[in-house]
Amino acid sequence: MVAGFVSSGFGISKGLTRQVCAQKQRASVVGVRRAGLRMTATQGTQVGQVKKLDEPQNLLDKTNIFIFDCDGVIWRGDSVIEGVPETLDYLRALGKRLFFVTNNSTKSRAQYAKKFESLGLNAEPEEIFSSSFAAAAYLEQTKFKETGKKVYVIGEVGIEDELKLVDIPFIGGEADKGKAPNMKKGGFLEHDHDVGAVVVGFDRNINYYKIQFAQLCINENEGCEFIATNTDAVTHLTDAQEWAGNGSMVGAIKGCTGQEPTVVGKPSPLMIDYIVEKYDVSRDEVCMVGDRLDTDVLFGKNNGLASLLVLSGVTTEEKLMSPENKIQPDFYTETIAKFLDSKAELN
Repeated sequence: MVAGFVSSGFGISKGLTRQVCAQKQRASVVGVRRAGLRMTATQGTQVGQVKKLDEPQNLLDKTNIFIFDCDGVIWRGDSVIEGVPETLDYLRALGKRLFFVTNNSTKSRAQYAKKFESLGLNAEPEEIFSSSFAAAAYLEQTKFKETGKKVYVIGEVGIEDELKLVDIPFIGGEADKGKAPNMKKGGFLEHDHDVGAVVVGFDRNINYYKIQFAQLCINENEGCEFIATNTDAVTHLTDAQEWAGNGSMVGAIKGCTGQEPTVVGKPSPLMIDYIVEKYDVSRDEVCMVGDRLDTDVLFGKNNGLASLLVLSGVTTEEKLMSPENKIQPDFYTETIAKFLDSKAELN
């Protein structure tokens, strides 16, 4: 039952508050290098300082759990990336446990499960973690409801649905779509003094009313917390081009408040800590697979996981190999369909 994720056995671990507070105190954590994945000549071709995944069987042998980003790895917009369905089926047939972790907050976990189904992909709701879920879980774990305050949402229905599941009151979101403040002489926007947290997620209906309301809450309501589902620079709304991501919404609120947000999506440790505790696994059994260096790969490196970058999303090989890039995955490849090479070799 979807509603049971947070409060009935699928909740984020007790250490969440401490972990996110630690995140605020340091921009990055020096991750433990995965001992079992020391790069050898048999595992991949060296290009610059990164290994290309030439022989995926070596990675498969050392990995029991794969965590996949969705946009740019599994699909682009509403189009499945070629070879993905067969790859996921192959990994499941090998007995690998799969999780899907997305920074996109526009959908709830239940809605993402429906998207997987509509694209012909097999995924159980408990395998899916969205940043909208992470925001609601963070508020529940920090006992926000006990404050008697409410949340102001910049974002879409995914955040609203997840907040409803944990019975946290909120305003804004879809209800403020199309609103405009009175900016004529003497114009004044009355904000809600009972707002104790502002959650900023991706919002295709962002407007000046929402930005002004949010900054008033953060700047004028004592103790009001600024929470971001993620700070991704760009996203895949369609398969035709990149679109401005939630980093643009978060940046607007940072700019008018001078405050840094608590980030609950990748590369925050929240979701990997849950997976490790819930399923009693060792981090050296886990590989993070994503298309972004500053979220997916950093999520893996900061949390002691192996990391595989795919070039099917926002990161190009040129960017990966650029001298300016300081974030290095353990391996990289074109798409996750590379794992099918192992199947072909076995046959």
